[in-house]
Amino acid sequence: MTLALEQNRIPEEVLAAPAGKRIHLVAIGGVAMAGLATMLRELGANVTGSDDQLYPPVSDLLAELGIPVRRGFHRKNLEPRPDLVIVGNKVTRNNPEAQALGEFGVPFASLPQAIRALCLEGKHRCVVAGTHGKTTSTAMLAWVMEQEGWAPGFLIGGRPENFSISARIARGPFFVIEGDEYDSAFFDKRPKFLHYQPDSLLLTAVEFDHADIYRDLEHVKQAFRELIGLLPSDANFAVCADFPHALEVAQTHPRPVLFGTSGEAEWQIAGFREEGERSNCVVLRHGKVVARMRLQLPGVMNARNGLGVLALVERLGVPPERAAAALEEFRGVARRQQVVGEFHRVLLIDDFAHHPTAVRATLEALRQRYPERRLWAVFEPRSNTSRRRVFQKEYVQAFTPADRVIVGGVLKKPSDALNDQEMFSPEELVADLKHMGIPARFFPDTDTIAVALWRNTRPGDVVVLLSNGDFGGLRTKLVALLDRNQREAT
Repeated sequence: MTLALEQNRIPEEVLAAPAGKRIHLVAIGGVAMAGLATMLRELGANVTGSDDQLYPPVSDLLAELGIPVRRGFHRKNLEPRPDLVIVGNKVTRNNPEAQALGEFGVPFASLPQAIRALCLEGKHRCVVAGTHGKTTSTAMLAWVMEQEGWAPGFLIGGRPENFSISARIARGPFFVIEGDEYDSAFFDKRPKFLHYQPDSLLLTAVEFDHADIYRDLEHVKQAFRELIGLLPSDANFAVCADFPHALEVAQTHPRPVLFGTSGEAEWQIAGFREEGERSNCVVLRHGKVVARMRLQLPGVMNARNGLGVLALVERLGVPPERAAAALEEFRGVARRQQVVGEFHRVLLIDDFAHHPTAVRATLEALRQRYPERRLWAVFEPRSNTSRRRVFQKEYVQAFTPADRVIVGGVLKKPSDALNDQEMFSPEELVADLKHMGIPARFFPDTDTIAVALWRNTRPGDVVVLLSNGDFGGLRTKLVALLDRNQREAT
């Protein structure tokens, strides 16, 4: 049975009083969906969810909130009939719960549609968008506002260490939200960020990504142009000048504020250096020092993220030196250069990087922070772009900062329409890296990778796991093995 167009709405009784209403989230295991679930619980709704895959940190968060999650997608998950169903963007029209929506006549909405209607109305909407850096920048922006006493609402695509949650309802005038360029739902192919109608916009980067839904770079740029087109002419808009395509799309707005390492930027960082467990730089505006940043996070990329936040909040009334002081206490986001622990002097780091630009930036940051330590990069081609050959050659350069590289198997999906010629080749990447003199290996399963690292790492090594998923539980498996080494050594 097909879905009736009028069902794609949020009933007035839910909008007026979400408390006590049953709201079911299909594909609740995504970070943004779990964030919405958090806010719905805060509003008093009776929240349930379903998903075929669930793993930390989202599974831990939902368990802490006491939100019941049913494994797998089944028609019976819509019984008793919910007041509203939120449909995640990984759900296809053939999903059993999607099909049941039409049969049962249940009102439904996409994730961004629900966020806008239930969480953003009446708030100053600070949207952070871009191919890279948006999760960390969103968390930084929310933390600066928190330190100002503004009690912002926020929805962050990861779990910030400074907050116990990734999302909450605004108690003050501002809501900070990560603006994703991915599509909204199978019944709404617009990018999520077009739903949020920003009052302030921070644009971190524009590059080609999401090869499953975007045809090419021009298609990606068009999406960002549409987002910028939603801004009023006098809106607070900061854009990173270090990314040419971001700079290009920003020119459609009359007054973008530029930040970065580029000489044409109004806001710049200079004198970057790593000192122990801190990165340091000065902040220049029109060539004059206005603040100094000392960040717990490594690398120029994170200093640039912080710089964008300083540029944005200055127009909201926060002096640069006060924002920089707040960022000194910013501890990062789970799975963004996250230090898992040190085991018998082997440092384990977990990172979300999967695009070649982000992979290289992460490895360069860790190389700067740990210049004397041997650096292992362990990569899973898992995202819908990294599983394709589109960046096959770019990954070779991305891994050059590493001393050792291990590549895992390409994630295969039952619904894959990709043929072998379209799929990313770990074997080719390994061969290219070896040709450049970088020791590299391909292991198709995570158990073998864990054992290889356990046997071949030595005290002083740094190991970074690079995946936008759980990498087959590699982090847990490796911690168990390295911890065993540590216990045996003592």
